[in-house]
Amino acid sequence: MFQPAITGHGVFTPSQVITNDELVVAFNAYADSWNSERAAEIAAGDLEPMAHSSSDFIFAASGIEQRFVLDKEGVLDPARMFPRLPGRADDAPGYMAEMAVDACGKALKMAGVDASEIDLVICAASNHERAYPAVAIEIQQLLGCGGFGFDMNVACSSATFGLQAAADMIRSGSVRRALVVCPEICSGHLEWRDRDCHFIFGDVCTALVLERTTDAKGARFDILSTRCATQFSNNIRNNNGFLRRTHDQMEDRRDMQFMQNGRKVFKEVLPMVSAHILEHMADAGWEAEGLKRLWLHQANKTMNDFIGKKVLGRVPKEGEQPNILQDYANTSSAGSIIAFSKHSDDLAPGDRGVICSFGAGYSVGSVLVQRA
Repeated sequence: MFQPAITGHGVFTPSQVITNDELVVAFNAYADSWNSERAAEIAAGDLEPMAHSSSDFIFAASGIEQRFVLDKEGVLDPARMFPRLPGRADDAPGYMAEMAVDACGKALKMAGVDASEIDLVICAASNHERAYPAVAIEIQQLLGCGGFGFDMNVACSSATFGLQAAADMIRSGSVRRALVVCPEICSGHLEWRDRDCHFIFGDVCTALVLERTTDAKGARFDILSTRCATQFSNNIRNNNGFLRRTHDQMEDRRDMQFMQNGRKVFKEVLPMVSAHILEHMADAGWEAEGLKRLWLHQANKTMNDFIGKKVLGRVPKEGEQPNILQDYANTSSAGSIIAFSKHSDDLAPGDRGVICSFGAGYSVGSVLVQRA
């Protein structure tokens, strides 16, 4: 048996940003157009007018202030309100693979590992560009990795489930080094015209290098334990599965984009996640007093604050449970890894932390790590 560790991490951040104020202007223009087209029905009382959004509403509901996207212009066009991401030729790199190469390059450089030394690539994401060939195999080919690759989808928990799969294979000896990559193009699946969710998602890609501790060249986080759980629920759902190509295909299919029953999710997921982390820690002999950092899924600030308080038994202190929501919004499976990547270098040898994700499924995954 071998001890797996995280030895490198990287984040690809798109260059285009949509602020809440910009998004609100576009959404409200769309709402005004929608109301105007249905003015007679609204006046007759047969239809409720579409309410305006506001930056204050978005921040109060989520803690989000902006989001990064691959295409800003298409999203902010009131007559369109979804990104322009034209299909690429089969012999051209896909969007997800292109993002992944950037993030993986940063992670490999940090680990001091050449891509040819990687023998496993897992593309773990909630929104995949296509059914097959696996995006992971395309990433493997573009980077020049050896071994094999496969895609994984457990919605927002894809990263932690991918970490468990890679760590288990390293632990057993079936692979030596692995990349767990989370390229999330959430903007292509979000219904930007729905006031209840139009502000939630952004685009990003994260990458982690995992290897045996005996091979590690520098600082590392040892993966001491992993745990995953699922419980079926329809309260978060996406019936489409792939990036939509044309507006006409999706015009009348609201059920083909991201949908959620937010109140039920809040009520049902928070106890599940809190109990999962606490039980995992207890089984590993960890006490809350010895926990230095919680890197949680970045879905909603109120949810994270609740979980942090339950796990620690008190209100988290500054930096103990970092949020990146205000800058990145919800990036599905990548969120907890962005938080880890940006808020882990300050930990000292022996410091312990929990990476945790949760979301549709329901699914929840936790990874107990210790700075070596």
